Amino acid sequence: MVLLSAVGRTCGSLQRLGMRFKPIVIAVMASVVTAVPLYGSVQAQDGVESFLPSRLTEANQQMLLEADELQYDYDNDIVSAVGNVQIYYAGYVLEAQRVRLDRKTSRLFAEGNVELIEPDGNVVRAQNLELSDDFRDGFVNSLQIETIQRTRINAERATRSDDNVTTFENGTYSVYVNQPPSKPPLWQIKAGKIIHDQKEKVIKYKNTRIEFFGAPIIYLPYFSQADPSVKRKSGFLTPSYVAKDRLGFGVSIPYYLSLGPNYDATISATPLTKQGFLVGGEWRHKLMDGAYSIRGLGIRQEDPGLFEDTSGNREFRGSLNTKGDFRINERWNWGWDLSYFSDRAFVKDYGISGLGTNNSVSDIFLKGISDRNSFETHAYAFRVFQEDSFDATDPNPVGPFVPFGEELQAKQPVVHPVIDYNYIFDQPIMGGELSLKGNLTSLTRDITDAYSFNGTDYFRGVEGTFTRTTFEGEWRRSLIDPIGQVFTPFAYAKGDVFFLASADNNVSELSPDAVVARGVPAVGLEYRYPFVSTFSWGTQVIEPVGQIIARPDETGIGKLPNDDAQSLVFDASTLFEYDKFSGFDRSEGGTRANVGLQYQLQFYNGGSLSALIGQSINLAGQNSYAIPDLVNSTGDSGLESDVSDYVASLYFDTNLGMRVGANARFDDSDFELKRTEVQAAGIYGPVTGSLTYAFLGQQPEQGIDSDRQETLAAASVRLQENWRAFGSIRYDLENKNFVRDSFGLGYDDEGFSLSLSYSQDRSRDDGNDVDRTLFLRFGLRTLGDTGFSQGVGSSQ
Repeated sequence: MVLLSAVGRTCGSLQRLGMRFKPIVIAVMASVVTAVPLYGSVQAQDGVESFLPSRLTEANQQMLLEADELQYDYDNDIVSAVGNVQIYYAGYVLEAQRVRLDRKTSRLFAEGNVELIEPDGNVVRAQNLELSDDFRDGFVNSLQIETIQRTRINAERATRSDDNVTTFENGTYSVYVNQPPSKPPLWQIKAGKIIHDQKEKVIKYKNTRIEFFGAPIIYLPYFSQADPSVKRKSGFLTPSYVAKDRLGFGVSIPYYLSLGPNYDATISATPLTKQGFLVGGEWRHKLMDGAYSIRGLGIRQEDPGLFEDTSGNREFRGSLNTKGDFRINERWNWGWDLSYFSDRAFVKDYGISGLGTNNSVSDIFLKGISDRNSFETHAYAFRVFQEDSFDATDPNPVGPFVPFGEELQAKQPVVHPVIDYNYIFDQPIMGGELSLKGNLTSLTRDITDAYSFNGTDYFRGVEGTFTRTTFEGEWRRSLIDPIGQVFTPFAYAKGDVFFLASADNNVSELSPDAVVARGVPAVGLEYRYPFVSTFSWGTQVIEPVGQIIARPDETGIGKLPNDDAQSLVFDASTLFEYDKFSGFDRSEGGTRANVGLQYQLQFYNGGSLSALIGQSINLAGQNSYAIPDLVNSTGDSGLESDVSDYVASLYFDTNLGMRVGANARFDDSDFELKRTEVQAAGIYGPVTGSLTYAFLGQQPEQGIDSDRQETLAAASVRLQENWRAFGSIRYDLENKNFVRDSFGLGYDDEGFSLSLSYSQDRSRDDGNDVDRTLFLRFGLRTLGDTGFSQGVGSSQ
């Protein structure tokens, strides 16, 4: 690097003698240039400073100029840098074979393989470039611009003004994926004029056509898009399309409103040829301590009769949803997720995204968590989308459809609230860990949900208001003896109080007492003895495990409601649970032993294998799983006899893209398979796939009169670099029919995505009905995505 004074003297003398020198590197500060004179009659302002932008002295910024030669034309007042020119200034980098500064016009001319890197990362390439001397305004001939968002603009000519507006004549806009500029893009926008306003962050197109593989497919006189660097900008979003038998054909046109830095909205209108206008809107607002949103949809149906015999047979239909999540402090937050629907079929009929097809859960919550304790409370309301059954012979129809039996919606409880609390003491108690757990659940149901089996009534839910509060304390400590045996003594005590109010008098099995208390103390011991061996290829551990738990019998079985402990699944994952019920409404009683053998194998190459087999044995007292409660939650769980079924699991991971996992339950007497789930997933070359097999033996007490077994397979095959074929099949092995199947073809790269799929669904009713759907998804990066689904008919 050469100081200005030395460079100035050299430049002055050598240029007057007509000599050439290289390389020249000039580093200057504006304040220094104006203070130090150059050699002879040539002043600094006549030489190096000539390359300094006029605003440089004001900004006091540094410029670095590097070139093979520096030439002066005093007659025309032109200064030139020739050969491998590089200029660094104010975040700009200019490279060219020759740069001329015309001091009379204050214009800068760059020639030959010009490349200008702007402060925001955009790259301008051209053969010739003209700018003002502070790089603000100018025009470019035959240029190409590449942005850091990997978008590219080519044009025959461009002009720049006001330091922010660039106008391209006969230009093209495209995106690229690590490809050379010479490679033609898959798609591009050609326009007579492209105007990029960097201040407004918008790109406008005039006389436009969108081309694929060089062929025009869409003509538009005008349209605009947000600058690719912009995340939020008001304007129209990509439309989507609707085509359904009962709705007709429609186009959804959404408009996005960027109203402020922390709030925005989207409004949409969807004209439907058979039902009129579906209108919607969503408001989103971020605050200092959280965010919330409100989303609504509504329509006044022109032909409600097309939804005859459904809850959608009404004039006005719609939905409203609001979500919020706010932080109180670093440990506490609260929020909500609330929904309203005019009818149960609205979500399915109008294809609302973001919601399940079977139900919706409204929730208001408060959560707190720290290193050793947590608190969580929720209030829930459940809305089912399944229609009631119909009976056309009912002489007293109710509403627009004809239900028989009890209303499905009225059977759903309102939970007000459910509270969970957990605490772990930070100091050892008698050398072990002491933890506390609490739960309060209060709910109201309008109608009893009942079913019958072999002349006995069972109740999934009972009409009335029920409140249960539970408190549980647990202590445990692990001890290891000199030969590696691990002994873990433990104890816990659980107490419940049930408040039964306004219960259904027809449920005579329910306790007549308004308040019922229950307590279960327990002590136990867990034993493990791991045997470890190492080999040249890995390490294996064989570990026998045993538990024994002593406690009194469970009380109140069949006399208390059961709302949160209905989903009992006995498998390897629950074998060593102290209490195998899924919730607090049931409490396991009696003296029980859980025994098993665990095996683990870890390969040094990263692969692993684990397996477990075991059994649970009721040693003394009443077996909680042998006595049905109000809902008959135990059923054929495999625990109803004193010696349970065998449970086993196996997991294998090759660490090379293949994983296999299995869970199974076998009859304790003849080892007959009662239940199993097997899943394999992996990647091999261009193929990614998964295969799942599920078997569930008949359980008449649970309404399962025959064996059920299904397979579900899914796969995706990469055909070429960006092309893939995909599909899935769900097959009922018992009834020998396809439940669901779909297949499709897709293309994806960083600039463009396209997929076309076809699906068939036979899961409704008895499986004789078939819903067929064709779905097209189309996306252009920086412009947006859209989709179109079309029902292609149902058959019976």
